[in-house]
Amino acid sequence: MQGEPWENKVCSNTRREFLGNVGRGMLLAGLGTTLSTELGLATAEAADAPQALTFGELEPLVALMQDTEPVKLTAILVEKLKSGTSLKTMVAAGALANARTFGGQDYVGFHTFMALAPAYTMSQQLPLELQPLPVLKVLYRNADRIQEFGGRANETLRSIVAEPIPDGAAPGEYLRDLSRTGDIEKADRTFASLSNAPVGEAFNHLQFAVEDEVDVHRVVLAWRAWDTLDLAGQEWANCLLRQSIRYCASREKDILDRGGTRSSIRTVLPALLDQYDLLETPLGDKSGDDTWLNELATTMFRGTRDEAAAAVAQSLRAGYSPECIGEAMSLAANMLVLHDPGRPDKWANADKPVGSCHGDSIGVHASDAANAWRNIARVSNPRNTVASLIVGGYHTAGASQYSNAQPYPLPEHLAEVTTTDAAGLLREAEEAIRAKDQFRAAATMARYGELGHDARPAFDLMLKFATSEDGALHAEKYYRTATAEFDAMRSSVRWGQVTALARVTASEYGHLSPGYQAAKQVLGT
Repeated sequence: MQGEPWENKVCSNTRREFLGNVGRGMLLAGLGTTLSTELGLATAEAADAPQALTFGELEPLVALMQDTEPVKLTAILVEKLKSGTSLKTMVAAGALANARTFGGQDYVGFHTFMALAPAYTMSQQLPLELQPLPVLKVLYRNADRIQEFGGRANETLRSIVAEPIPDGAAPGEYLRDLSRTGDIEKADRTFASLSNAPVGEAFNHLQFAVEDEVDVHRVVLAWRAWDTLDLAGQEWANCLLRQSIRYCASREKDILDRGGTRSSIRTVLPALLDQYDLLETPLGDKSGDDTWLNELATTMFRGTRDEAAAAVAQSLRAGYSPECIGEAMSLAANMLVLHDPGRPDKWANADKPVGSCHGDSIGVHASDAANAWRNIARVSNPRNTVASLIVGGYHTAGASQYSNAQPYPLPEHLAEVTTTDAAGLLREAEEAIRAKDQFRAAATMARYGELGHDARPAFDLMLKFATSEDGALHAEKYYRTATAEFDAMRSSVRWGQVTALARVTASEYGHLSPGYQAAKQVLGT
């Protein structure tokens, strides 16, 4: 049973209130010298000597998380919890410490950032005495990587002088084109020039760069930076969103440096927007039936990327709602998890052995990306709603050559499950997870759903393991993806999220997180 949440002290705005304020002029800069420095906007005189970012009342806790080795930090944070510091405040400080240190340019660093908001959501689904565990687990990982990176002595984000966008230039397109040059610092300075605009406007301009390639980290980092504003507070939007533009520009630099090929989405997206006149067509509200949903999802799952993008554009033109189109994208990504043949030997390692499907597997990545594209579509302006869905459909497609013809669990796996009562099925599922038997875990949860049992105990079972296991950097994000998509999907298709999560949970079992172990020891749970 869920306990009462630990006290919340940071950013009292609800998501609904915050998103409602996006269009009402929340300013990121122009608020005085001190706050401008805290937001990372230096004066021209400081250009030759960039100042460190500071975060107001949160600064002591942010600095503590950068300066303290992880085991010691866990003990200190537990004492702070006992004295009244909330988990929400700790997640906010952890996110800002991560952004200031890595700036969206370190693989383990940005994966850890993307796990913070999901870990907080997980904590709110646990009994009171266990709520700190997922948060402390990820903050331990955060501190560990920050120490490896060099701590405060090696910070990436510092105050910057904004570089204005030329008169007459469209901000989003200009930012995208600048990102394509691979000039990370100039892209960062140019994005800072948008800081006098409402935060929602800056986020919408940022999407032109995010939509320019199909890269799971590119889109999930952008979404999680936005999502984290609910916890950290919108006054730190510039710092958190800077990670995204720096990531985009750094990936472009990598493409240029190695002579890589850019994605054809750069021509596919504008062509489809023009062909179907989508920028002049109001968003529709048609709700497709199950046949329509499965046909669109199958196109994204089995079709080419061009076919999937075109199918999304056609659906938008036909008046289907963005929510229904996003649902099809999520269903297609879920198919990739259930059809995954398991990691081949050439991609295997000690944390992700042959046959595993957790971590950076095609299905898990596709699911996390689809969730991010859907959420960006929900909070963006109409142009980016349309573009996010087209790019998301394109992104999801093109991977079926790595998939089995039939999904797991197979009929023979289901036939082995003869238990019918909920408690018995949950026991069998836990036994299968602990045995790392992906197919029995999936079959047991599939049968549980077929029999109409309550989803919450099933999620509670897997929440326990999403909290304890390392998950190769993906346990928290994928648990959050599966639960969020389950809540957003119609009853006829949503149980696949539970089945897929059971499979991935069994795959990742057996690698306890060091942060979880340290937190349990200090908490005495």
